[in-house]
Parts: sequence; structure tokens; C-alpha cells
Amino acid sequence: MNKEMTPFEIRQQIRSGQFTGNTSGYGQGFVQGNLAIMPKEWANDFLQFCQKNPKPCPIVGMSSQPGEFMLPDLGQDIDIRSDVPKYRIYKNGVLTEEVADLKPYWRDDLVTFVLGCSFSFEEALIADGLEVRNITEGVNVPMYRTNIECKSAGRFSGTTVVSMRPMKAADAIRAVQICTRFPSVHGAPLHLGDPSQIGIRDINTPDFGDAVTIKEGELPVFWACGVTPQVAIEQAKPEFCITHSPGHMLITDLPNSRLAVL
Repeated sequence: MNKEMTPFEIRQQIRSGQFTGNTSGYGQGFVQGNLAIMPKEWANDFLQFCQKNPKPCPIVGMSSQPGEFMLPDLGQDIDIRSDVPKYRIYKNGVLTEEVADLKPYWRDDLVTFVLGCSFSFEEALIADGLEVRNITEGVNVPMYRTNIECKSAGRFSGTTVVSMRPMKAADAIRAVQICTRFPSVHGAPLHLGDPSQIGIRDINTPDFGDAVTIKEGELPVFWACGVTPQVAIEQAKPEFCITHSPGHMLITDLPNSRLAVL
């Protein structure tokens, strides 16, 4: 698929089933979103969980009422049931299947949350001349479960998932400066260097996504990741819940520049 297509054009390709891959590097200039969809009786607890944990769970949009599947505030003709390349279905906290279309699963009591995604700040890093290894190598960003505890809210709790991009020390410092401007898409890194300090046993075996090359003299740099809610959902065990498949995001019509704070 042509990476120069507009977000609307990309969503149309996704809706028709012509594009099913991960969305890193697509829709450049525009906000991509992680997804969490759940019954309304769980939505208030989840909203509080996101508010207490803004780095891994920054909210950029949500449905106006239960059952609403169009998201006009985020872009033209967005139908959340079909405009994400791949979804995960959870039942009682267990991942049961991955699907490309939610229409057979949709319910009138479902509330949609769209959370900020690191793909937005990747663009800012590249624009500043920094290499983003997962984009260079054409793979999904590596993501890891950690021992960093989230703040609990209602029935939701868990540990933070992080994404990792290897960098030289000077580039890592610059990345901190750049990403501090984007709190709505995870902000500055949570950790640099030794992965074991945050509970990661093997940097070459990510829990989600793909491994990337870490060159001699580079530090692994870790950002809070929007897969964190999936860990919280696994623990809370709502009877039904939907998320995006890691790396398969909603591409919105919101410009990334709108999320910058400085």
C-alpha cells in the first residue's frame, strides 16, 4: 500500500480488507490510536484507570454514547467496527480470537476508547534525524511486559507494557527532549539502559511485536506503551472486551502537531 495515502484513503483500504498489516509508518503526520472497547458497566472504571495512568493510557477520543461506532471527532467516516486492520476479542480476560471486522460482534452497550500511540512521536524523532530501528527494518516495534506497576482504578490494575527503540546515548537524550512535547502519545521515555531493572529478562524476545537489531554502543530506550490496557483487561476479566492487535492502529485525521505542547 502507498504510504503517501491520506488517513481516509488508508481507512478505506483497511475497511475493504485490502490492507491488513501493522500501521507503523503509514498516515504520516496524523495521530494513530490504540483501542479498548468494553461494556458500559466497565467503562467508568477504565476511564479512571486511564486518567490515573496517562503515560501508558493517554485518551485521545471516545465514543459519545454506548453502542456508538462512528467517531466523527477523530476523522471522516470512521467506523470503529471496520477501520482497524486487526482486532483482538477477549472473553473473561482471555484472548479468544483475532478478527478483521467487528460487525458480527458489535453490541449496543459497547463504549470505545482511543488511546494515544507511540507511532506519532516516531515521526517527530525521524524528522529530527534520529533513526527509529523498527521502521528502518520494516517490522513492528518490540514491546515488553515490565514490573512497573500501574495505579489501580476500580476493577482495573496491572503492570506497564513498554515499547523499545535502541539509540546511541546522545540520540536518547535528544529523544527525551522531543518526546516530552507529546504527553498525549506517551511522552518521554520511562527507562533507558539495563532492561532487567524493569523486569525484562530477554531484550531479544519481546512479548509483543518483533525483535530489532541493537548495535554495539546503543542503549535500549523504553517508552510507556498503549498495549498496557490489554494487560489490565487480562487481569480485570470483563466478560467481553475488544482491543486492537498490537501494531494495528486506528489512523485518525488529527494532525500530530495538535498534540504537541511546547
